[in-house]
Amino acid sequence: MSIKNTVCFFGHRTINETEELKSKLIVIIENLIADKNIDTFLFGSKSRFNSLCLELVTGIKEKYPHIKRIYVRAEYPDINEQYTNYLLKSYEDTYFPEHIIGSGRAAYAERNYEMINKSQYCIVYYDKSNTPSTRKSGTKIALDYAIKKCKNIINVL
Repeated sequence: MSIKNTVCFFGHRTINETEELKSKLIVIIENLIADKNIDTFLFGSKSRFNSLCLELVTGIKEKYPHIKRIYVRAEYPDINEQYTNYLLKSYEDTYFPEHIIGSGRAAYAERNYEMINKSQYCIVYYDKSNTPSTRKSGTKIALDYAIKKCKNIINVL
């Protein structure tokens, strides 16, 4: 996996899912494939934005069969064959970053850092007005990290 050919997605658990958003994402993703030779897409979990992006990339894969969808797990360092086969119905690969073992509640933030570190582009759904008031926003934490790492950030809002 080459960083320069990789995109990751992160965003809020709940999103305003519109046809306009879907169309915008499709154009962005297809332009990255066609113009920037992107061929690898990293996905996390626990957000509707991730699920939507997986659905869209899966549809785009019909036009660009060479692209790869990779699920970066924040849980289950070791998975059995049955769960692996389940994941491989939606992804070409999955892995668990060894360095996040023992991260506890920070596992999802650490997983997001992993995806950002392995990507040239980050497609983000960040809405400042949608951030939780009782805790730090995981999306904001990831966005701040991506900015610090000088990644190419595409906020779809």
